[in-house]
Amino acid sequence: MRLLLVEDEAVPAAYVKRGLEREGYAVDVATDGEDGLWMATTLPYDAIVLDVMLPKLDGFAVCSRLRAAEIWTPVLMLTARNTTADEASALDRGADDYLAKPFAFEVLLARLRALLRRGAGERPVAPRFGDLTVDPAAHRVTVSGDEVALTATEFCMMAQLIRDPGAMVSKQDFLGSCWDWAFSGDPNIVEVYIRRLRKKLDATGSAVAIQTIRHAGYRLELRG
Repeated sequence: MRLLLVEDEAVPAAYVKRGLEREGYAVDVATDGEDGLWMATTLPYDAIVLDVMLPKLDGFAVCSRLRAAEIWTPVLMLTARNTTADEASALDRGADDYLAKPFAFEVLLARLRALLRRGAGERPVAPRFGDLTVDPAAHRVTVSGDEVALTATEFCMMAQLIRDPGAMVSKQDFLGSCWDWAFSGDPNIVEVYIRRLRKKLDATGSAVAIQTIRHAGYRLELRG
């Protein structure tokens, strides 16, 4: 089986490559996001080990572009930033699994074996509500087919809201998924981002609105 390792740090890349080759895998290495994306889109791989912090193009962007190109090779994402926000972002971009550094090689190997047994998955269904669609694989939000430009945090919040449009998402839920459960700043930052999302939805003329449930949270609703 052939694997692609996208890692810009020479020592970890050499360590992982040697270990995988000892296990019988053929391993190609890319040292920046652009090369990793090019190799992943032009050569067949059974799985990709993808670091988040890369020069030229970060791992989140690489994963998003692979899924947008309908390349469903299993992706194991690595990051030195062990936060729930990063994990949620990785999974929302289409990664199949997520592993924080530092890690034991045996754990990396076990995660890879699990992904290889699963194989390339089907494209996940993009949740829809009214004229609003959130595509986690392509990391795109559209209204009536037209893309809405969102930041990573805004996308994470919209993905939370559309998972169950009739259900309430609390401020703490947003902080835990799109920031971090250990977030120590002002929780009213959620209200700031909700206002931004509303402004962007309103600008599209969408039939979908974000409703505030007083002292509780937010949910999606259809206008009038």
